[in-house]
Amino acid sequence: MTALDLYAQPAALPASDAARIGRLLGLKEDKALDDVTLADQVSRGLNPTSAAALGQVIGMPSVLGKLIPEATLRRARTSRKPLSREMSERLYEVSRVVDAVSRTYHGDTAAIVRFLNRPHQLLGGRTPLAMAQSSSAGADAVINLVRRADAGFAV
Repeated sequence: MTALDLYAQPAALPASDAARIGRLLGLKEDKALDDVTLADQVSRGLNPTSAAALGQVIGMPSVLGKLIPEATLRRARTSRKPLSREMSERLYEVSRVVDAVSRTYHGDTAAIVRFLNRPHQLLGGRTPLAMAQSSSAGADAVINLVRRADAGFAV
């Protein structure tokens, strides 16, 4: 079962944003993941395996190079050190967007990938994924777009 499969069963999804995002990032579930714990992990630097976990969800080409340079990821893996705070925050922001879109599309992988990679007029003609990769404000713009769609507004 992939991380997105759970979105098809809303009752099986963790209730908190932090727990769902942690699952997308492949974080260990040995304890309840709350907002503070997730924030601390992102601040200290996520394990390079988080990039691979997110890559399995949205496709590695969307993660490598665009979010994290391949050489940076390779160095972190080789040295067995966490990713930098900046790289970890990038992964976190894109995971927030993937979580919001996945809830809207109920885990339909094809629809999620299509939405993330199709240019959208309300995002200045950029794709939601590119917007989310650009900055935390870009991720917020995509999440707000998804929320408007969920509320029934034409987007």
